[in-house]
Formats: sequence, C-alpha cells, structure tokens
Amino acid sequence: MATISSRRPTVFNLPNQLTASRFVLGIVLFALIALEWWLGCIVVFAAAAVTDWLDGYFARKQGLVSTLGRVLDPLVDKVLIAGAYIFLLPLGPKVGLAAWMVTLVVARELVITGLRSFMENRGATFGADWLGKVKMVLQCATLFAIFTVLEISYAEGTPQRVLEWVRDLLIYAMLAATALSGLQYLYRAALVLRVEE
Repeated sequence: MATISSRRPTVFNLPNQLTASRFVLGIVLFALIALEWWLGCIVVFAAAAVTDWLDGYFARKQGLVSTLGRVLDPLVDKVLIAGAYIFLLPLGPKVGLAAWMVTLVVARELVITGLRSFMENRGATFGADWLGKVKMVLQCATLFAIFTVLEISYAEGTPQRVLEWVRDLLIYAMLAATALSGLQYLYRAALVLRVEE
C-alpha cells in the first residue's frame, strides 16, 4: 500500500534556485555597470527578469511555494533594482538620475520591506498589489531604457534626443509609482493596525 509523504518541499527547490541565480546575476550586473559595458547590462538584466518570472511560475505550477521563497524573492528583487540604481548614480546627468531619485527608490524598498515583515509577523497578509507590480515593471523598464540609451549614445544616426526623452519620461513615471505604492502600503498598514486596537 502506497503512502503519501507529508514532508515539506526542500528549500533547495527549483524556484529558490532561480531566485539565488538572480542574486548572482545582480552581482554580475553591478560589475558590468562599473565597467560601463552596457550591452552586457541589457543581456544580464533581461536574464534576471526572466528568472524572476520563472521562479514564480514554477512555484505556483509545482506547488513549491515556501516561506523562504516568499521572503527571498522580493528581497533579491530589491537588491537587484536598488543596487542597479545606486551603481548608476555616479554617472549623474549622463543617465538622467539625481541623488534624490535613487534615495526615493532605496528608501521606499527599505521601509516597505520592514513594514511587510512587521505586518506579516502579526498575521496580516501583506503581499504586492497591482500598484506595487506597476512600480516594479516601471523600475525595470527604466533600467532597460537607461542601458539602451547608454549603449547607443555613440552610434551614428540614432534618434538620441527621442530616446533620452522616453528614458526621462520613464524615470518620472517610475518615481511616481514608487512613491504612490509606498504610501499605499503605509495606508493599508495603518488601517490594519487601527482595526487591531
């Protein structure tokens, strides 16, 4: 007679391995930014984005959602995104970024990560909502735009002004979504805490 195993899935499952690989890709990306190899940045960041989609897909499809994965996945995303903006900051006007912009991105991620951990320890479900997902998409699109403008900046016959305008538009849209999603999380947390009083 067959028995059904009640063991939990190993923490070294495929989704968590993909998440770990994204962390490694992040380190490679930071090195490529420092070396100013923009085509390499585009390729590596695209690979990281694919692993982000794949780890969620396999976690749901194979029923491998784990506590480690729920913590590690958004944490690695934040290291990758915030780290990329930090490494780009020294290039200043060349990439369309100012110190306050990067500070906003990093501060939002730190504050919301701490808040999410606090709320989930109290038993509240505090996952990403639609505005948080829009924020993430815009942060990624902005990085792709920055890398693309840098890669083609010395090529002849390229519509440089148009691409820089698109990059700058994405930067400000990303900043707006970042600030709004952060405020939305704070509002949701305040409502939960008021109910608990």
